[in-house]
Amino acid sequence: MDAAKYKELAKRLNEEKQELVKQITSLEESGLETSLSYSTGELSVCDNHPADIGDELFERSKDIALKDNAQVLLSRVEKALKKIDNGNYEYCSTCGKEIPVARLEAIPWANECIQCQEQYDVVDSIPRPLEEEVLTPPFQQNFLDHDKNEFIGFDGEDALQAVMRYGSSDTPQDIPGSRNYKKLFNNSDEQQGIVDPADAIPVKERDGSP
Repeated sequence: MDAAKYKELAKRLNEEKQELVKQITSLEESGLETSLSYSTGELSVCDNHPADIGDELFERSKDIALKDNAQVLLSRVEKALKKIDNGNYEYCSTCGKEIPVARLEAIPWANECIQCQEQYDVVDSIPRPLEEEVLTPPFQQNFLDHDKNEFIGFDGEDALQAVMRYGSSDTPQDIPGSRNYKKLFNNSDEQQGIVDPADAIPVKERDGSP
């Protein structure tokens, strides 16, 4: 790559860096520096319906996502500028092969060749939350009673059913087959509150009364 092309791409990278820094600063000053409770004027939202702060939650989530994306892009731009200073800008950071000039013209902050980038871009279509790596049942998703002959204890499904008895934001129309709220919170074929069918037999006193 000739010196003129180096200078042109370096100029574009510096301009992109300035724009990203400006974007991150603007997002922080527009409300991300303050807490959600301060911006909504609520001491707590635990007693509110999730829809009550839906707009605020959406806007904050959007701003956080934009900031995270800008920070990731900024780190790539800074890495590309460092590679220019080191004289290895046109070489892939992973395999060391030369990156085509056309790719660098399209994406000046591309630090990997197309083949290496494709390996990084493979995304799990059904990702699990990172928290599950450190959580244990029943809080980790772990429904153990698919085979009722092997596990009959209290698992994640039972925990969810127990909590939902106290209410949720779901309605019967959200779950197929739930015609009313009783069916909604008891949509399993399992017996509730017992482990073995024999536990459901009423206990009678000696005088015959239940």
